[in-house]
Order: sequence, then C-alpha cells, then structure tokens
Amino acid sequence: MSTSTVTTAAPADRPADGRAPARPSRRRGESGPLARLTSHGILTVASLIALFPVAWLVFLSLGPDQDDYLRPGGIWGKMTLDNYTYVLQETNFFDWLKSSLIVSLGTTLIGVFVAATTGYAVSRMRFPGYRKFMWVLLLTQMFPVAVLMVPMYQILSDLQLIDSYLGLILVYCSTAVPYCAWLMKGYFDTIPFEIDEAGRVDGLSPIGTFVRLILPLARPGLAVAAFYSFITAFGEVAFATTFMLDDEKYTLAVGLQSFVSEHDAQRNLMAATAVLIAIPVSAFFYLVQKNLVTGLTAGGTKG
Repeated sequence: MSTSTVTTAAPADRPADGRAPARPSRRRGESGPLARLTSHGILTVASLIALFPVAWLVFLSLGPDQDDYLRPGGIWGKMTLDNYTYVLQETNFFDWLKSSLIVSLGTTLIGVFVAATTGYAVSRMRFPGYRKFMWVLLLTQMFPVAVLMVPMYQILSDLQLIDSYLGLILVYCSTAVPYCAWLMKGYFDTIPFEIDEAGRVDGLSPIGTFVRLILPLARPGLAVAAFYSFITAFGEVAFATTFMLDDEKYTLAVGLQSFVSEHDAQRNLMAATAVLIAIPVSAFFYLVQKNLVTGLTAGGTKG
C-alpha cells in the first residue's frame, strides 16, 4: 500500500521557517510622525511671526485717528478706509509712485546689465588684476552712506544731475552693481564653459554667445539681481532725500516722511501709505519668485 504525503505550503505572509515577517525598516533620512509634527509646528509659528507685522500694519491703517496705535483695541468699532482715500486723493501719492517706479526700474535695467556683463567677464576671462577688481567691488560695500554722501553730491553737482532721475539712478547703481556682479559671477561659474566653446564653433561672437546662450541659462541669477536692485532703489531714503529737491520728484519712501512734522506724526496715514507702498514690491516679487530661490542657491555655490 502506497502512502502519499501532503505538503502544506506556508502562508504567503509568513516565511517558511514559521517566524513572523520583519517590519519594513524606515528609509534613511525619513523622519517619524513626531518629527514631522514638530517641524510643521515650528514652520507654522515662524510663518505667524513673519505675517504678524504685516497684519498689524494693515490693522492700524484702518484706524481713523492718528493716536489709534496707542489704543488699538478701539479700532475694531470704527474701522474705515478713509486713510487710503485721503492718501490717494489729497497727497502727491501718484507722483511719488511715478518717481519710485522710474528710479527703481531704471536702476534695475542699468544695474542688471552692468552686473551681468561684469560678472560674465570676470567668470570667463583671465585678465591682469581680475581678482583684485572683484575685491575692490566688494570693498565698496563697506563705506557707510554718510561717508559717500558728500563726494557723490559733489560729483552729481558737477555733472548737473542734482534733482534728476538719472543722477539718483546712477547713485543707486553704485550700491547695487557691486553685490549683483559678485552674485552673477558666482552663477556664471556654474554654467559649463563648454557652452561658450560650442557657441564659438557655431560661429557666434563673444557677445552673441553671451546674449543667445548664456543669458537664457542665467535667468534665475538675473531674477535675483533684478529683485535686489529694485528693492535697493525702491525703499532707500537717505540719497533720495538729499539729491531730490522737487516735491513732485520725491519717491514713496521720502513722501512718507511728509506725514511727520516737528511736533506731530500722522501714524494712521503713514500706515495706509506703507500698505500701498508694499503693493508694487509684492507684484515685482510675484514676477520673479519662480527663479528667486534657484538663483539664490546656485549663485552661492562658487565664489
């Protein structure tokens, strides 16, 4: 009589030796639930801290009285948009805005052009003293505004550029270009030199290679340089107050000072004007935000 042996297969979820399956190990670098909850909580608190000054400024701008900042709780029952109406209709706000945009956009265009060409030349060409030249650009950032004010005023006076948009643009470029040149030089260093050689093989001139091949790849760096130049010119006060004499040519930052007198300060109007001033900057930031983070990180990889 033959005897048959029936073999029972082990369950699919249990190994043949009968031991329970091991838990899948956590991937390297993967954080646990507690760590993720902690990081999200910290980021939430940091975001609230960053947004609080902006929200507080908007809240104060809705108070009708200039002393409402001393009793902010009373604003809830009397919120109004009268401050914005007064600033837009009773002041030279649009003249200030026009002057700020002319100066800021002019500084951005000229500053980015000069910084890009300078950074590209230092990144690709090895002329005598190129390292010292970059250090000289960096050293110009060490001088305070008070030291530069008198010689710049004398230079602009000799060139008959006092109380002119061009004179103020050139002054701001002297501040923005050195930093932006360093930034662009670091970004151009991340672009392979083989691209320049390929352009020459295709018959492009050095300028054609720079314009048609390099600049499109350097768009993130250009966005950061443009944003820095725009912010430098848009919010500056000292140079604009000194070099612009006509009330109609005041920038927004200087026009904001008109609400402060020797014995009084209309803080409600200042708050409303500050909110309005933030709108063009926010719009410009929205235009360049896609390339901003990439340009900041890539531009710092090489010096």
